[in-house]
Formats: sequence, structure tokens, C-alpha cells
Amino acid sequence: MSVMKFQILFVCVGNSARSQMAEALLRHMAGDIFDVYSAGTQAETVDARALNALLEAGIPVDHLEAKPISVFADRSFDYVITLCDKALLECGPTPASREYLTWNFADPKLREGIKPFETTLHEIRERIKMFLLIHNKKNTMAP
Repeated sequence: MSVMKFQILFVCVGNSARSQMAEALLRHMAGDIFDVYSAGTQAETVDARALNALLEAGIPVDHLEAKPISVFADRSFDYVITLCDKALLECGPTPASREYLTWNFADPKLREGIKPFETTLHEIRERIKMFLLIHNKKNTMAP
């Protein structure tokens, strides 16, 4: 018997760093309970530094590619999570979702080197840990 997974979409402007890292992290940490996707309001290419930070942390990146949010226009999600205020403002019509959340992380692409990406990856990992605790508690208490 197959269990229905929760559907989640991470959104940021370029879908080139933060949302890619969040997608890869959540898939790695809880891919058994979530189908995870990411998209951008103005999709760009995935930043190599984001991929390197993920690889150094032992997280697979082979499935990552930048996509515009319009790809998901006809989809419905349990959670749509924006990762920056700008994406929230630019989202316009987002795919249908049971819950919309906003997590604001500074754009690591605005700084030089890989360190900002490693820092952002750590911050996103901590937020995902908190999200998973709350999600699991809420769903085990549901009638």
C-alpha cells in the first residue's frame, strides 16, 4: 500500500540557490513523507556554489534544476514556502496550497565565495528541522 506524501513547493526569485538548497535538504531529510519541488518567480540557472555547498554536506544534487513558478500553476500543494520577501511580493498567483509560509533568508549570491552558501544551507537546515518537528506533531495529533 502506498502512502500519500505531503506536497511542498519552495519558492524564491531565481530558483538558483535558497529554494534549490531547501528542496534538496527536505528531500534528503524527509523524502519519505514529502514530495518536494522548488521554483522561481524569475528562474535563473542553479548557482554552482549552491550545488557545491550541498555536495560538501553529502546531499545529492542530480535532480536539481531551475524552474519558473508557472510550471506548477495547475498543481495543488500542502505547503508553499517562500524563502525571501521579494519572492513573496512577486509571487502573484501561486499554486493552490493548504498552507503558505514565509521564511526570509538573505541571498547568498550577493556575497563572494562559498561560505555564504554554507551559512545559508545551515540556516535552512535548522528551519527545516523546526518545520519537521511542528509538522510531525500537528499530524500525529490530528483526529
